[in-house]
Formats: sequence, C-alpha cells, structure tokens
Amino acid sequence: MRHVKILEYALASLLRRPGKTAAILVVYTLMIAVLATVLLLTHALKTEAVNLLADGPELVVQRTMAGRHELVPVEAARTVAAIPGVGSVTPRVWGYYYDSLTEANYTLQGVDAADSSLELLDGRLPQADGECAIGAGVAAVRRVGLNDDLILIDANNIGAIFTITGVFRAESRLLTEDLLVMPTESLRRFFGMPAYLATDLAVSVRNPNEINTVANKVKRLLPDSRPISRKELLRTYHAVFDWRGGMLLALFASALLAFCIMAWDKATGLSAGERREIGILKAVGWDTADVLLLKAWEGLAVSLLAFLLGFALAFGLVFWWGAPLLGGVLRGWSVLFPELRPTPYIDLYQIATLAFLTIVPYVASTVIPAWRAAVTDPDEVMRQ
Repeated sequence: MRHVKILEYALASLLRRPGKTAAILVVYTLMIAVLATVLLLTHALKTEAVNLLADGPELVVQRTMAGRHELVPVEAARTVAAIPGVGSVTPRVWGYYYDSLTEANYTLQGVDAADSSLELLDGRLPQADGECAIGAGVAAVRRVGLNDDLILIDANNIGAIFTITGVFRAESRLLTEDLLVMPTESLRRFFGMPAYLATDLAVSVRNPNEINTVANKVKRLLPDSRPISRKELLRTYHAVFDWRGGMLLALFASALLAFCIMAWDKATGLSAGERREIGILKAVGWDTADVLLLKAWEGLAVSLLAFLLGFALAFGLVFWWGAPLLGGVLRGWSVLFPELRPTPYIDLYQIATLAFLTIVPYVASTVIPAWRAAVTDPDEVMRQ
C-alpha cells in the first residue's frame, strides 16, 4: 500500500507539470523508436537472408580471372563430382538484364522444371522454348500477367518474345521479386553463352561437416576457382546489415546526444518548484527513502511509458509498414526491391539491452538530484 500511494502521488506530480512531462515523453519516445527500429529491422533482414539461402546449395563454385567473376567450364563439374563426399554438381546459367523501358535490373535464371524448388503463385514453370516465369515485381513494373507476352532484347540486340507461364511466390520475396526464369538452353541463346560454359556450379555435400574440406579440395583441383559456402554467404549478409545498421545509428547519434543532454540536465539539479516540493514533503514527515522512492517512481513511470510507446511504434513501422523511412538504407536501393513484410519476431535480449541503456540512465538522473535535495535541511531547501 505504501508503494501504491507513493506511485499515485508520483503520477499526480507528473500531471501537475503537463508541458514538461509531455516534452520529455515525446523526445524520449522518438529516441527509443529510432533505436528500436534499427535493431528490429536489422534482425528482420538477417532472418530474410536466412530464408533466402535456406534452400540454396551448400557450396557454390565460381571461376575467377584477375580477381573478377568469370564463366566456368561445364567440364569442371566432373572434376568436382569426383571428390569424395560430393552428392551432386549442377552447372547453373544465370545473369542480369537491364530493362531500359522500366530502368530496372532483372535476374535471369535458367531452370529445369523437374528439379526446381521455386513455388508459383499462378501458372507453371516454363518447359518449352519461348516461355518464361516472372516475379511479382517484374509483373508489376511491366504490367503483364499470366499468358501475356514479354519482350526483351537479347545479346544480339534483337527482340525476343516470351510467353509468361507463371508468376512466382517464395517464403522470402527478396528471392523472386526481380526474378525471370526460362529453360536453360533458351537462356544460353538469349545471353549468347556457349554450351560448354556456365555461370557457376551448385554443389551439394552429403555431410555438412565436410563442406570446408570439400571446398579446400576444389581449390586444389581448380586453382582459378572460388568456392563459397552457404555459411560464408550468411556471414556476408549479416556483416553487411550490421554495418548498415551501425551507419544508421551513427546518423541518429544526434538523438542519442539530445537524450544524454536531457539526462545530464536532470542530473545537475532540480527546478525551484521541485526543490520546494521536496522540502515541503520533508517538513510534513517524509523521510529521505520516501522522497527517493517517489522520484524513482516518477522516472520509471515516464521511462516505461516512453519505452512501451517507442517500441510499439518501432514494431509497427518494421513489421506492419515495412520500415518506409529506414528500409531502403539498410537493404539498399533498387527499382524492384520488394515491399518488406518480415515475420514479426521479438528478441528478448535486444529488448533487455535497449531497456537497460535507456531506462536506467533516466531513472538514475531523476533520483540523484532528488537525493541531494532530500538530505538537505527542509527550511534551507524551501528558501532556495
């Protein structure tokens, strides 16, 4: 009951200063919302990257020349397939296409309808020459759909007409938004790629613990190759998103600075009205512990309300509205970047860390000056 009564008085004390309380609450809420948005969005994009690579090959073998990616001979697949522990090796044909009509880049991929794990929203995978399936982003910018014709300019600068047989869906839209697939031989002719070359090799490894061993053997047998494991790709995605998240936090350092200034201002002293209030409370019989408890409840009430409002705002921005202001900075810019709708997820460790770094300093900055006034003689405090 003692704590309830002190909390009731603390809330009443905050309501007696509506202007100051509202100003602190707005600044505090916006600061927490910005920090929580960056943390939630970074984690959401990492999760999207995991979904993106979940069905990918354990190992991708590329060929390099002068430090740049080059086409790999199809015959290299036999060399890799002969390595103990390798399950299968699939030469892949894929590349990029710039569409001057929409000023967007598409990802073109050769596909075998019997082996593909891609899911379709509508239609089927292409099976014959002159057929293709497209991502939802391509369909939107080109304003085409199932059974429509799609015209692209091939490597010979000649228009090629493809009939759309399907529109893609996937667990991660980052995979299929700008994707356009067609039979592998059709894509070879479109790119003018010789039959003895491929873009890279997709390698499946029977034992996941032997991926690095297989990669080392590939490097020894094919010195000009660059084996890339799925874990390395995930680490790269995580490093990129962490770096971009850090850049965003650096840009919003002004918000952190404003909060630090506000906390320091509260820690350096109380207003005359607050000092007089503490003096009156001491004069009517409150002891120092009661005054400190009162100020602690005031700080907790403001900080907890600001934290809940800020985190709820950040949660809505990231998981309901797709982070319209910060999403492009973290994931990059593209004409066909999909609308981000990540699966809602809350990391308790992130919440605890954010709460500790924002709530504790504010409560401390509220209690410390109150303690200085509470240990002073009430008559002296009221005369100041």
